[in-house]
Amino acid sequence: MKLKDWFEHWGLTKIKLTAGFFESEWQAQTADRDAAWELYVELLTRIVTQPLPDRDGDEQAALNSVHSLFGITREILRRQGRNCEQFSKVAIVVLNQVVRPFTAKWHKLALAGAFEQPQHCREFRDELKALQLDLLIYAKALAAIAQVEDLTAAAFDDPADR
Repeated sequence: MKLKDWFEHWGLTKIKLTAGFFESEWQAQTADRDAAWELYVELLTRIVTQPLPDRDGDEQAALNSVHSLFGITREILRRQGRNCEQFSKVAIVVLNQVVRPFTAKWHKLALAGAFEQPQHCREFRDELKALQLDLLIYAKALAAIAQVEDLTAAAFDDPADR
Protein backbone atom coordinates (compact mmCIF):
# COMPACT_ATOMS: atom_id res chain seq x y z
CA MET A 1 0.00 0.00 0.00
CA LYS A 2 1.24 3.51 -0.77
CA LEU A 3 1.64 5.94 2.12
CA LYS A 4 -0.88 8.32 0.55
CA ASP A 5 -3.44 5.50 0.44
CA TRP A 6 -2.77 4.77 4.11
CA PHE A 7 -3.38 8.42 5.09
CA GLU A 8 -6.54 8.57 2.96
CA HIS A 9 -7.85 5.30 4.41
CA TRP A 10 -7.63 6.75 7.91
CA GLY A 11 -9.14 10.10 6.93
CA LEU A 12 -5.96 12.02 7.71
CA THR A 13 -6.64 14.27 4.76
CA LYS A 14 -5.12 17.45 6.23
CA ILE A 15 -1.68 15.96 5.68
CA LYS A 16 0.35 17.57 2.88
CA LEU A 17 3.41 15.71 1.59
CA THR A 18 5.67 15.78 -1.41
CA ALA A 19 4.63 13.47 -4.23
CA GLY A 20 7.66 11.19 -3.84
CA PHE A 21 7.13 10.74 -0.12
CA PHE A 22 3.42 10.09 -0.61
CA GLU A 23 4.18 7.41 -3.19
CA SER A 24 6.48 5.43 -0.88
CA GLU A 25 5.37 1.97 0.14
CA TRP A 26 3.74 1.38 3.50
CA GLN A 27 4.49 -1.92 5.25
CA ALA A 28 4.67 -1.97 9.04
CA GLN A 29 7.35 -4.09 10.70
CA THR A 30 7.55 -5.34 14.29
CA ALA A 31 9.28 -2.16 15.50
CA ASP A 32 6.57 -0.06 13.82
CA ARG A 33 3.89 -2.07 15.63
CA ASP A 34 5.70 -1.74 18.97
CA ALA A 35 6.13 2.01 18.53
CA ALA A 36 2.49 2.41 17.47
CA TRP A 37 1.35 0.53 20.58
CA GLU A 38 3.40 2.80 22.87
CA LEU A 39 2.00 5.99 21.35
CA TYR A 40 -1.51 4.54 21.17
CA VAL A 41 -1.48 3.99 24.94
CA GLU A 42 -0.27 7.56 25.49
CA LEU A 43 -2.96 9.03 23.25
CA LEU A 44 -5.81 7.11 24.88
CA THR A 45 -4.76 8.14 28.37
CA ARG A 46 -4.29 11.88 27.78
CA ILE A 47 -6.51 14.89 27.27
CA VAL A 48 -5.62 14.71 23.57
CA THR A 49 -8.40 12.14 23.15
CA GLN A 50 -10.50 12.80 26.24
CA PRO A 51 -13.27 15.36 26.73
CA LEU A 52 -12.49 18.47 28.76
CA PRO A 53 -15.84 19.53 30.22
CA ASP A 54 -16.29 23.29 30.63
CA ARG A 55 -16.51 23.05 34.41
CA ASP A 56 -13.43 20.85 34.77
CA GLY A 57 -9.75 20.87 34.01
CA ASP A 58 -7.25 23.56 33.27
CA GLU A 59 -6.34 24.96 29.88
CA GLN A 60 -2.62 25.27 30.62
CA ALA A 61 -2.44 21.68 31.87
CA ALA A 62 -4.27 20.52 28.73
CA LEU A 63 -1.88 22.48 26.50
CA ASN A 64 1.09 20.96 28.34
CA SER A 65 -0.34 17.48 27.81
CA VAL A 66 -0.78 18.09 24.08
CA HIS A 67 2.75 19.48 23.88
CA SER A 68 4.14 16.44 25.70
CA LEU A 69 3.33 14.34 22.61
CA PHE A 70 6.48 15.73 21.00
CA GLY A 71 8.78 14.43 23.73
CA ILE A 72 6.93 11.14 24.04
CA THR A 73 7.10 10.50 20.30
CA ARG A 74 10.77 11.45 20.14
CA GLU A 75 11.54 9.05 22.99
CA ILE A 76 9.63 6.22 21.29
CA LEU A 77 11.48 6.87 18.02
CA ARG A 78 14.86 6.89 19.77
CA ARG A 79 14.08 3.72 21.71
CA GLN A 80 12.72 1.80 18.72
CA GLY A 81 15.50 3.01 16.47
CA ARG A 82 15.75 2.88 12.73
CA ASN A 83 13.61 -0.23 12.48
CA CYS A 84 10.38 1.73 12.91
CA GLU A 85 10.73 3.72 9.72
CA GLN A 86 7.06 3.41 8.70
CA PHE A 87 5.85 4.57 12.12
CA SER A 88 8.24 7.52 11.99
CA LYS A 89 6.83 8.61 8.61
CA VAL A 90 3.38 8.84 10.12
CA ALA A 91 4.26 10.10 13.61
CA ILE A 92 6.51 12.93 12.49
CA VAL A 93 4.04 14.15 9.88
CA VAL A 94 1.13 14.11 12.34
CA LEU A 95 3.17 15.96 14.96
CA ASN A 96 4.35 18.62 12.54
CA GLN A 97 1.15 19.13 10.55
CA VAL A 98 -1.63 18.38 13.03
CA VAL A 99 -0.30 18.98 16.54
CA ARG A 100 2.34 21.69 16.01
CA PRO A 101 -0.01 24.38 14.59
CA PHE A 102 -2.20 24.00 17.69
CA THR A 103 0.65 24.09 20.20
CA ALA A 104 2.47 26.94 18.44
CA LYS A 105 -0.61 29.14 18.47
CA TRP A 106 -1.64 28.40 22.02
CA HIS A 107 1.82 28.45 23.55
CA LYS A 108 2.29 32.04 22.39
CA LEU A 109 -1.19 33.07 23.52
CA ALA A 110 -0.75 31.35 26.89
CA LEU A 111 2.48 33.25 27.49
CA ALA A 112 0.55 36.46 26.78
CA GLY A 113 -2.05 35.57 29.46
CA ALA A 114 -4.80 34.22 27.22
CA PHE A 115 -5.93 31.67 29.79
CA GLU A 116 -6.86 34.52 32.13
CA GLN A 117 -9.59 35.57 29.66
CA PRO A 118 -12.79 33.50 29.44
CA GLN A 119 -13.22 34.06 25.69
CA HIS A 120 -9.73 32.67 25.02
CA CYS A 121 -10.40 29.72 27.29
CA ARG A 122 -13.57 28.96 25.30
CA GLU A 123 -11.70 29.29 21.99
CA PHE A 124 -8.93 27.00 23.28
CA ARG A 125 -11.42 24.34 24.33
CA ASP A 126 -13.23 24.54 21.00
CA GLU A 127 -9.97 24.14 19.09
CA LEU A 128 -8.91 21.35 21.43
CA LYS A 129 -12.12 19.48 20.58
CA ALA A 130 -11.27 19.72 16.86
CA LEU A 131 -7.72 18.50 17.53
CA GLN A 132 -9.09 15.64 19.63
CA LEU A 133 -11.16 14.41 16.69
CA ASP A 134 -8.06 14.31 14.49
CA LEU A 135 -6.07 12.56 17.21
CA LEU A 136 -8.83 10.00 17.76
CA ILE A 137 -8.51 9.09 14.08
CA TYR A 138 -4.75 8.91 14.55
CA ALA A 139 -5.23 6.66 17.60
CA LYS A 140 -7.44 4.32 15.54
CA ALA A 141 -4.73 4.16 12.89
CA LEU A 142 -2.11 3.41 15.55
CA ALA A 143 -4.27 0.56 16.87
CA ALA A 144 -4.35 -0.88 13.36
CA ILE A 145 -0.58 -0.56 12.98
CA ALA A 146 -0.05 -2.17 16.39
CA GLN A 147 -2.54 -4.90 15.46
CA VAL A 148 -4.53 -4.45 18.66
CA GLU A 149 -8.18 -3.92 19.42
CA ASP A 150 -9.30 -0.35 18.83
CA LEU A 151 -10.40 1.02 22.20
CA THR A 152 -10.92 4.61 21.14
CA ALA A 153 -14.71 4.41 21.51
CA ALA A 154 -14.36 3.00 25.03
CA ALA A 155 -11.62 5.45 25.95
CA PHE A 156 -13.53 8.51 24.72
CA ASP A 157 -16.02 8.79 27.53
CA ASP A 158 -17.78 12.10 27.05
CA PRO A 159 -19.66 13.01 30.26
CA ALA A 160 -21.98 15.17 28.16
CA ASP A 161 -23.30 11.98 26.55
CA ARG A 162 -24.55 10.62 29.88
